[in-house]
Amino acid sequence: MLVGEVMTSPAITVQETATVKDAIELLEQHSIAAMPVLDKQGNIVGVVSEADVIREMVVPDQRAHEVPVRLTAPPFRSRVVDVMSNHPLTVTSDTDLAQAADLMTSTVVKSLPVVDRDRVVGVISRRDIIRLLSREDPRIEAEIDELFRQAGQDWLVDVTDGIALVEGPSDEREREVARVLVCAVPGVVGVHFASARTG
Repeated sequence: MLVGEVMTSPAITVQETATVKDAIELLEQHSIAAMPVLDKQGNIVGVVSEADVIREMVVPDQRAHEVPVRLTAPPFRSRVVDVMSNHPLTVTSDTDLAQAADLMTSTVVKSLPVVDRDRVVGVISRRDIIRLLSREDPRIEAEIDELFRQAGQDWLVDVTDGIALVEGPSDEREREVARVLVCAVPGVVGVHFASARTG
């Protein structure tokens, strides 16, 4: 499965000149953890996340300190460009979803901008992948059945916990065709083949 088949599009983005408060409102309004930051030409120049804005916007409470906290400067930087991460991790729409998932789980990021030809075309997040994996087995099974029918094959499939058990392909070439078709269906996490029946 490719990132472009799962990503959220269009992406919610923010301009680098926007205020941090504007960014916070967008994050809250759309229930997202991070978003790409664009310059005036529409190029991605960073990512701003919940962690970035929290770090800057939460002011020390004097009641929690024995010595009064004196703020000699504004308690936060006011523009997105001042708080964003300047080196965003990105993927393309034709990146393998497994590769994007590995990138998110091996780093602290919860979402990745999807960039094609220097333009942000979407965002892939952990939540998008969870939504994909939560699809119900009967729906997955019905979509695989339809793909087999369109391919002119009378193969049978049973899906349990996202794992497809396929019966019918007679040789390795047919199994590879079946594997490609099955893996194109969102929510499939594995493919097995039933043993060939004997006399």
